[in-house]
Amino acid sequence: MPESTSNNVRRIIAYILAGLILIFAVISILAIWDIIEYKNLLSRMFQSLMVILAASAVIVLIFAILDRSSDREVPKE
Repeated sequence: MPESTSNNVRRIIAYILAGLILIFAVISILAIWDIIEYKNLLSRMFQSLMVILAASAVIVLIFAILDRSSDREVPKE
């Protein structure tokens, strides 16, 4: 995979994860100020964040393996 494509995918994933964190933070603040009801809200949000964290770790692992295998290829001359 070319480096520019790999960097673009990583940048997009980083923006998506940052957006999700921002959304969860806003919901948490609204729950703290009793604007929304927060029964089991925080535990569900932390569980969701753990799932997102695990999924992103797997994605990073896959990209690391794909990048490593492309580095070992012998260039044709």
